[in-house]
This record gives sequence, structure tokens and C-alpha cells, in this order.
Amino acid sequence: MNGNLKYIKGYGEIDYGNSAAEGLFDETDHLLDAYSQAVVSVVEKLSPSVVSIKVTHQARASTPRGVVPFEMTGSGSGVIITPDGYILTNSHVVHNSKGLEVSLSDGKTYAADVVGEDSDTDLAVLRILAFNIKAAELGDSDKLKVGQLVIAIGNPYGFQASVTAGVVSATGRSMRSQSGRLIENVIQTDAALNPGNSGGPLVDSHGNVVGINTAVIQSAQGICFAIPINTARWVAGLLIKEGRIKKVYLGVKGLNRRLNRIEARRHDIGNEFGVEVHEVASGGPAYRAGIRTGDIIVSINENSVQNVDDIHRYLTRIDVGSNLKIKVLRDGEKLELKSVVE
Repeated sequence: MNGNLKYIKGYGEIDYGNSAAEGLFDETDHLLDAYSQAVVSVVEKLSPSVVSIKVTHQARASTPRGVVPFEMTGSGSGVIITPDGYILTNSHVVHNSKGLEVSLSDGKTYAADVVGEDSDTDLAVLRILAFNIKAAELGDSDKLKVGQLVIAIGNPYGFQASVTAGVVSATGRSMRSQSGRLIENVIQTDAALNPGNSGGPLVDSHGNVVGINTAVIQSAQGICFAIPINTARWVAGLLIKEGRIKKVYLGVKGLNRRLNRIEARRHDIGNEFGVEVHEVASGGPAYRAGIRTGDIIVSINENSVQNVDDIHRYLTRIDVGSNLKIKVLRDGEKLELKSVVE
């Protein structure tokens, strides 16, 4: 570097001289190299475990000669989670697919089958007939900290290792899945998701998978989300074992409803809202408990219910066969009904 580095402060100058300036820039270069090296190391470690998924869908188009069937293709990414060919990706990538083709980083291509998928968490497991392939190491998403470096890796359209880096912007977010249910404890990051990167891994600086990239909010300048790997690990295990996720079923449809303040006070109900039942499935747990259309559910097992999401959250935490005490308002009176969920 030629000349001296001068820092102007107020009306004076501070001359650091050549050696100080060179030291300052050497330190900056060192920091950049450390950051770059962290990303490079992670990419080198994870790339063999990241796959490209080519998806074929059957579609129909209206033409002057009538409705004509045709095939559409799409793509996504996935991550190998076992050496014998199990792959984790997004449900929305493979849902209703007619054919699936998986390409590994070494160029080998395999036909793939859907082992199972869960639209409520936007996760799916695929299987290819391959053995001794490199599986990714799964981390612990509960230990993520805001500000922590994370790297999103995908394999869109067969282009190996599409990489973006950023930080964890927030943890514990909620995001609505395509099924309408809330996905809890979602990771928010500013590591941009490129088209076709859905289903690829979100990785920490040690090369451990901490999430599965799932969505981006286009209007929010690159706010991206990932399903935490602790959730994905649990879902993948059940999908591999049983092919589906068993969900507790109550058997009601409802809408959020503001409670009458006088009635709420009279019955010592702290809720501002409840869930008004619009439909009860015949023969279901709610039907057998005596819940009727027009009832307003205000609590389940002493847990406040102010909206439909509260019911979903509670049902995901209990097992099939659990006993429920459901408090409802009916014609201005509070009733406690008992149910056993299926």
C-alpha cells in the first residue's frame, strides 16, 4: 500500500503511518478469509449430501379440441439423511408427483419413491436404491442463537451446490403450511433461497444441518424460513417407520368468535375470543362428547382456547386416546364436556 492512512476527525488528522495501515488491512483480510473459509468448509462437507430433485406432474389444459393432458416438470432440493438412500425434502416439492428423479453431486441419477409426506410440517421423505452414499450430519436446532452464521445449500436444476450465507434472524417463529395448520418454532434467516432450493439444508458453521429450507416471503426483501431439524428428525422417523404422521382428531370445524363480555365475566372466563363450532363430524370424538353446532369452545383441559390455532397446538402435544375436558358456552351457559380423542 502506498502512502499513509489518515483518519480525519473534527478539524485534525491522525497519521497512522504505513505499518499501522497495513496491519489494519491485514486484519480485515484475515477476518474475511475466516468467514470465507467457514463457508467453503461447510460447502465442501455438505455438497455430496445435497441432491437435486426433478419432479413430473400430470396436468390438464383446455384447448379448442377439449381438455388435453400434459406433463409439467419442476425441481427442488433435498438432503441425504441415511447412507441407504433416505432423503429429506419439502412436501410441497413432491406433492401429487407422477415421477421423481434424484441427481447426486457425482452426476448419478436415480428414480425415487415417496416414503411419506406431512403437509402440516411441509416435510417429505424419499427413497432411492443407493447404498453407502454420504449422509449429512444433523445438528440441534434448539441450540441456535439469533445472529449465528447459517448457510443455505441447494441443488436447483442440477446446478451443484447453490450456496447463500446469512444469519439466524429469529427463532420460534410460526408459519402457516399449505394445509392451513401452523408450523411452530420455525427458523427465520436472511440467507436467501434461490429458486429450486426448497427442501435443501440450512447448515451451521460446523457443517451440521439445523433446518430444512421451506419458504421465502418475496415482498419482505429476502425473509426466509426453515423447518427446524429437531422437528424434521421426528417427522422423518415416523414417515420412515409408518409412512404417515398420526394426528389426534377431534372432529370439529370452527371459526374464531369474540365472546360476550358479560357472559365471560359471569362464568369467570378470561378469554376475549373462543372458537364457534360450525360443523361436527358425525360419530367423531366431539360428536360423542355432545358438542353441538353453535357451541363456543373456550378451553381444553384448562388450556385457554381463543382461536383455531390454539386447538391445533394443543392436539399436537397429546397422544391418541387422551382424555379431554372441553369447556363450551352454549346459550349463555358454560358446560364441561368430556371426550377421548382418536
